[in-house]
Amino acid sequence: MTSAMVKGPSPVTQKEQMDILSHGLWGAIAFGRNNRPSFWLAFVIGLAPDLFSFGILWAAVLFGLADKPDFSRGTPPESSIPSYVHHLYDVTHSFIVFMLVFLLVWYMLKRPFWELASWGLHVLVDVPTHSHAFFATPVLWPLSGWKFDGWQWMTPAILLPNYVLLSLAYAWFLTRRCRDADSSAAGVNPMKAGRPPQ
Repeated sequence: MTSAMVKGPSPVTQKEQMDILSHGLWGAIAFGRNNRPSFWLAFVIGLAPDLFSFGILWAAVLFGLADKPDFSRGTPPESSIPSYVHHLYDVTHSFIVFMLVFLLVWYMLKRPFWELASWGLHVLVDVPTHSHAFFATPVLWPLSGWKFDGWQWMTPAILLPNYVLLSLAYAWFLTRRCRDADSSAAGVNPMKAGRPPQ
Protein backbone atom coordinates (compact mmCIF):
# COMPACT_ATOMS: atom_id res chain seq x y z
CA MET A 1 0.00 0.00 0.00
CA THR A 2 1.44 3.38 -1.00
CA SER A 3 1.61 5.92 1.80
CA ALA A 4 -0.03 9.27 1.18
CA MET A 5 2.23 12.00 2.50
CA VAL A 6 1.33 15.38 3.99
CA LYS A 7 4.28 17.61 4.55
CA GLY A 8 4.46 19.54 7.81
CA PRO A 9 7.32 21.53 9.28
CA SER A 10 10.85 20.44 8.42
CA PRO A 11 12.07 17.93 11.00
CA VAL A 12 15.10 18.61 13.14
CA THR A 13 18.05 16.27 13.36
CA GLN A 14 17.51 15.25 16.98
CA LYS A 15 16.44 11.75 17.88
CA GLU A 16 12.67 11.50 17.52
CA GLN A 17 11.19 9.81 20.51
CA MET A 18 7.90 10.40 22.26
CA ASP A 19 8.25 10.72 26.00
CA ILE A 20 6.37 7.57 26.94
CA LEU A 21 5.70 8.76 30.50
CA SER A 22 3.91 11.82 29.17
CA HIS A 23 1.57 9.50 27.27
CA GLY A 24 0.72 7.72 30.51
CA LEU A 25 0.29 10.95 32.47
CA TRP A 26 -2.00 12.52 29.86
CA GLY A 27 -4.07 9.36 29.66
CA ALA A 28 -4.43 9.18 33.43
CA ILE A 29 -5.42 12.82 33.91
CA ALA A 30 -7.90 12.67 31.01
CA PHE A 31 -9.56 9.32 31.70
CA GLY A 32 -8.52 8.07 35.15
CA ARG A 33 -9.61 10.71 37.63
CA ASN A 34 -12.36 8.71 39.33
CA ASN A 35 -10.18 6.76 41.74
CA ARG A 36 -6.70 5.35 42.18
CA PRO A 37 -7.22 2.04 40.28
CA SER A 38 -8.79 3.97 37.39
CA PHE A 39 -5.84 6.38 37.37
CA TRP A 40 -3.20 3.65 37.16
CA LEU A 41 -5.17 1.63 34.62
CA ALA A 42 -5.48 4.68 32.34
CA PHE A 43 -1.78 5.42 32.89
CA VAL A 44 -0.70 1.92 31.81
CA ILE A 45 -3.05 1.89 28.83
CA GLY A 46 -1.59 5.24 27.79
CA LEU A 47 1.84 3.59 27.67
CA ALA A 48 0.64 0.44 25.92
CA PRO A 49 0.99 1.43 22.23
CA ASP A 50 4.72 2.04 22.70
CA LEU A 51 5.21 -0.86 25.10
CA PHE A 52 3.69 -3.31 22.61
CA SER A 53 5.83 -2.09 19.72
CA PHE A 54 9.18 -0.60 20.65
CA GLY A 55 8.97 -2.02 24.16
CA ILE A 56 9.13 -5.52 22.71
CA LEU A 57 12.20 -4.54 20.69
CA TRP A 58 14.00 -3.18 23.75
CA ALA A 59 13.10 -6.31 25.71
CA ALA A 60 14.61 -8.41 22.89
CA VAL A 61 17.75 -6.24 23.01
CA LEU A 62 17.94 -6.67 26.79
CA PHE A 63 17.86 -10.46 26.47
CA GLY A 64 20.32 -10.52 23.58
CA LEU A 65 17.71 -11.53 21.01
CA ALA A 66 18.06 -8.43 18.83
CA ASP A 67 20.65 -5.81 17.99
CA LYS A 68 20.33 -2.42 19.62
CA PRO A 69 19.37 0.32 17.11
CA ASP A 70 22.18 2.84 16.64
CA PHE A 71 21.01 6.30 17.72
CA SER A 72 24.57 7.61 18.17
CA ARG A 73 24.38 9.69 14.97
CA GLY A 74 20.72 10.68 15.25
CA THR A 75 17.66 8.85 14.01
CA PRO A 76 18.58 5.49 12.46
CA PRO A 77 17.01 4.41 9.15
CA GLU A 78 13.68 2.68 9.64
CA SER A 79 15.06 -0.27 7.66
CA SER A 80 17.35 -1.00 10.62
CA ILE A 81 14.34 -1.67 12.84
CA PRO A 82 13.01 -5.27 12.71
CA SER A 83 9.94 -5.76 10.54
CA TYR A 84 7.85 -7.08 13.44
CA VAL A 85 8.19 -3.69 15.16
CA HIS A 86 6.77 -1.99 12.06
CA HIS A 87 3.80 -4.38 12.03
CA LEU A 88 3.14 -3.94 15.74
CA TYR A 89 3.47 -0.16 15.40
CA ASP A 90 0.85 -0.14 12.63
CA VAL A 91 -1.62 -1.97 14.87
CA THR A 92 -0.97 -0.14 18.12
CA HIS A 93 -0.82 3.34 16.56
CA SER A 94 -3.92 3.09 14.36
CA PHE A 95 -6.95 5.11 15.47
CA ILE A 96 -9.08 2.79 13.35
CA VAL A 97 -7.93 -0.25 15.34
CA PHE A 98 -8.43 1.65 18.59
CA MET A 99 -12.01 2.60 17.69
CA LEU A 100 -12.90 -0.96 16.73
CA VAL A 101 -11.56 -2.29 20.04
CA PHE A 102 -13.17 0.53 22.05
CA LEU A 103 -16.59 -0.08 20.48
CA LEU A 104 -16.27 -3.86 20.90
CA VAL A 105 -15.43 -3.50 24.59
CA TRP A 106 -18.31 -1.01 24.99
CA TYR A 107 -20.66 -3.56 23.42
CA MET A 108 -19.38 -6.36 25.67
CA LEU A 109 -19.51 -4.34 28.90
CA LYS A 110 -22.71 -2.45 27.99
CA ARG A 111 -20.94 0.77 28.93
CA PRO A 112 -17.93 2.75 27.71
CA PHE A 113 -14.63 1.68 29.26
CA TRP A 114 -13.17 5.18 29.46
CA GLU A 115 -9.71 4.21 30.66
CA LEU A 116 -9.22 2.50 27.30
CA ALA A 117 -9.54 5.92 25.64
CA SER A 118 -5.99 6.61 26.84
CA TRP A 119 -4.91 4.46 23.88
CA GLY A 120 -6.78 6.69 21.44
CA LEU A 121 -5.34 9.82 23.04
CA HIS A 122 -1.83 8.37 22.65
CA VAL A 123 -2.39 7.89 18.92
CA LEU A 124 -3.83 11.39 18.41
CA VAL A 125 -0.94 13.02 20.28
CA ASP A 126 1.55 11.09 18.16
CA VAL A 127 0.07 12.25 14.84
CA PRO A 128 1.51 15.82 14.89
CA THR A 129 4.57 14.91 16.99
CA HIS A 130 6.11 12.30 14.69
CA SER A 131 7.62 12.91 11.28
CA HIS A 132 8.53 10.85 8.24
CA ALA A 133 12.10 10.88 9.52
CA PHE A 134 11.21 8.11 11.96
CA PHE A 135 7.91 6.25 12.41
CA ALA A 136 5.21 8.69 11.41
CA THR A 137 1.88 7.65 12.90
CA PRO A 138 -0.23 5.24 10.77
CA VAL A 139 -3.42 6.76 12.17
CA LEU A 140 -5.73 5.36 9.45
CA TRP A 141 -4.15 1.91 9.05
CA PRO A 142 -5.28 -0.49 7.55
CA LEU A 143 -7.73 1.63 5.53
CA SER A 144 -5.08 4.06 4.35
CA GLY A 145 -1.33 4.51 4.44
CA TRP A 146 -1.73 8.27 5.04
CA LYS A 147 0.75 9.68 7.56
CA PHE A 148 1.27 13.27 8.65
CA ASP A 149 4.84 14.56 8.48
CA GLY A 150 4.87 16.50 11.73
CA TRP A 151 7.13 18.02 14.32
CA GLN A 152 9.61 15.87 16.19
CA TRP A 153 8.65 15.36 19.81
CA MET A 154 12.02 16.19 21.35
CA THR A 155 12.15 19.75 19.95
CA PRO A 156 11.86 22.40 22.70
CA ALA A 157 8.82 23.98 21.00
CA ILE A 158 6.88 20.76 21.64
CA LEU A 159 8.59 19.32 24.71
CA LEU A 160 8.50 22.37 27.00
CA PRO A 161 4.81 23.27 26.48
CA ASN A 162 3.96 19.62 27.11
CA TYR A 163 5.64 19.67 30.51
CA VAL A 164 4.12 23.04 31.41
CA LEU A 165 0.61 21.86 30.51
CA LEU A 166 1.10 18.57 32.37
CA SER A 167 2.26 20.49 35.46
CA LEU A 168 -0.77 22.78 35.33
CA ALA A 169 -3.17 19.88 34.80
CA TYR A 170 -1.79 17.91 37.74
CA ALA A 171 -1.63 20.99 39.97
CA TRP A 172 -5.36 21.51 39.29
CA PHE A 173 -6.13 17.83 39.82
CA LEU A 174 -4.23 17.50 43.09
CA THR A 175 -5.57 20.79 44.43
CA ARG A 176 -9.11 19.69 43.72
CA ARG A 177 -8.54 16.30 45.35
CA CYS A 178 -7.08 17.90 48.48
CA ARG A 179 -9.92 20.43 48.65
CA ASP A 180 -12.56 17.72 48.34
CA ALA A 181 -10.77 15.54 50.92
CA ASP A 182 -10.79 18.47 53.35
CA SER A 183 -14.50 19.05 52.67
CA SER A 184 -15.26 15.38 53.31
CA ALA A 185 -13.26 15.40 56.55
CA ALA A 186 -15.18 18.47 57.69
CA GLY A 187 -18.49 16.83 56.82
CA VAL A 188 -19.30 19.27 54.03
CA ASN A 189 -21.58 17.94 51.32
CA PRO A 190 -19.93 18.65 47.92
CA MET A 191 -23.35 19.51 46.45
CA LYS A 192 -23.97 22.10 49.15
CA ALA A 193 -20.51 23.48 48.59
CA GLY A 194 -21.46 24.12 44.98
CA ARG A 195 -19.43 21.25 43.54
CA PRO A 196 -20.55 18.01 41.96
CA PRO A 197 -19.79 14.82 43.93
CA GLN A 198 -16.67 12.87 42.94
